[in-house]
Amino acid sequence: MKLLVLFLLSGWTIAAAAQPKTDWEQAQEERDWKESEVKLPAWPRDESMVEFVVSGATSFRFFIDSASLSVGEDGVVRYTLLARSPAGVSNLSYEGIRCATGIFKIFAFGNDGRWSPQRSEWKPIGYQTAQRWHSVLRSHFFCPLRQPIQTAAEGLDALRQGFHPALRNLLR
Repeated sequence: MKLLVLFLLSGWTIAAAAQPKTDWEQAQEERDWKESEVKLPAWPRDESMVEFVVSGATSFRFFIDSASLSVGEDGVVRYTLLARSPAGVSNLSYEGIRCATGIFKIFAFGNDGRWSPQRSEWKPIGYQTAQRWHSVLRSHFFCPLRQPIQTAAEGLDALRQGFHPALRNLLR
């Protein structure tokens, strides 16, 4: 009998955990959220860059520095992004994405081997904008089903495969 009660309670707990959060719960989590302190990464090396495709409509190439990819205790996926134009001009930034809320922030820009910290605010990720890479990073690689990756290795595997494995059935 005790085993049956324990089994039923564990099933109820699993079912309750799978329920979507109410608006109140989401608002409470947002109020309680605290951004972790950001430490700028080492300057990226060419051999640590992993390319990903944003769109066939752009001639720019995009890369993530594998050594900089991390997931903070605050749920923010942080990474160094390199965007290179067809003419070879490169833009380097250290950024973060909050998966649950769909916002991003630029922590620093890179130039001549040095980081220039930025005092930017969190901004919504636009899905139809010219800066589509934030949307692609969130939806295809770092935030499958709006949840942050668990480890940097998980995100790097997704980049190398072209999409996160959790999306395999959705992309067919």
